[in-house]
Amino acid sequence: MQDTRESSDTSSEEFMVSSRRTCLITGANAGIGRAAAQQLVEAGHRVLMGCRDRVRGEAAARQLRLAVPGADLSLLVLDMSSRQSIREAAERVDDLDVLVHNAAYFDLRIRARTETLDGLETTWATNYLGPALLTELLLPVLQKSGDARVIAVMSKGLMLFPRLAVDLQDPEFKRRRFSVSRAYYQSKLAHLAWMLSQAERWRSSRVQFHGVRVTNVKIDLARYPGLAWPLRAMYAVKSAFSVSPTEMARTYVWLATDDGGRLGTGGYWDRIGDSAPVSRWASNPENRAALDVLTRAQLLVS
Repeated sequence: MQDTRESSDTSSEEFMVSSRRTCLITGANAGIGRAAAQQLVEAGHRVLMGCRDRVRGEAAARQLRLAVPGADLSLLVLDMSSRQSIREAAERVDDLDVLVHNAAYFDLRIRARTETLDGLETTWATNYLGPALLTELLLPVLQKSGDARVIAVMSKGLMLFPRLAVDLQDPEFKRRRFSVSRAYYQSKLAHLAWMLSQAERWRSSRVQFHGVRVTNVKIDLARYPGLAWPLRAMYAVKSAFSVSPTEMARTYVWLATDDGGRLGTGGYWDRIGDSAPVSRWASNPENRAALDVLTRAQLLVS
C-alpha cells in the first residue's frame, strides 16, 4: 500500500503559536494550498479547505487526514469565479482568524476570452473580484478574532511586466485582444493594489493584510491534460529550477501564525523575513483609489 504522507521541509513546531487559529485556504486541494493546509493542521490549527470541486476536495481531505491523524479540517465548497458560491460559502463561516487567497485561474490551454456564469471574464472574476468579495463578506467574522490576517497571493512573474497597468476602462478584455498571460498578471497586479488599499482601510483594526509574491513552484502537469507539448516541455524544464509547494507554503504559514501581529500590516513578502518590492502602478494611491471605485461598482458592495 502506498504511503500517502507527504514530508515537510520543516517541523510543524516551528509555527506553533500561543493561540489556535481557524484558517480558510482557497484552492486547498492541490499545490501550495494543500501544503499549507497540511502544515497548519500539523501545528494544531483548524483549516477550512476551500475547494471548487467537491470530489477533489473530499479526496484531498481524506489524504490529509491520513497524513495527519486527528487533523481538524473541514471542506468548504467554494468556487471563486461564482458570486453565488462565494456568498453561500461565506454564510457557512462563523469563526475565522486567517483567510488565505491561494486559488487562482491561469490555464495556458485557453486561447480565447471566456466568461463565468455571472457574465464576467473568468480570470478577472476568479483572481481579483472573487477574493475582494469573499473578504468583504468575511470581514465581520474576521474582526471578531482580535488578531486576524488576510493573505493575498501574487506572482513573481509580475517582474516580466514592469510597465503593466490595470486597464480600468476594460479590465475584462471586452474591447482589447485577449491574452491569458496578460489577463492573469493584470489580475495579480490588481490583487496587489487591492491588498495595499485594504491594509490602509483597516489599519486601525485588528485585521492585518499581507501579500506573498510566489516564485516558480513545481506544478503537477497531470492537472493540465491536453497541454501542448512545447508548453509541457517548457514547464518540465522550469520545474527543475523551481521550489516545492511545501517550501513555498512555509511563507503562507509564517504570515498566518505570526503571533501578536508583530509584522504590522501591508507587508509584501518574497519568503519568510524577506520583503518584495511593490510595482509602481500598485504603489500609486490614485490608481488604488480608482481601482476601488471600479471594484465596488462591479461587486455592488456598498
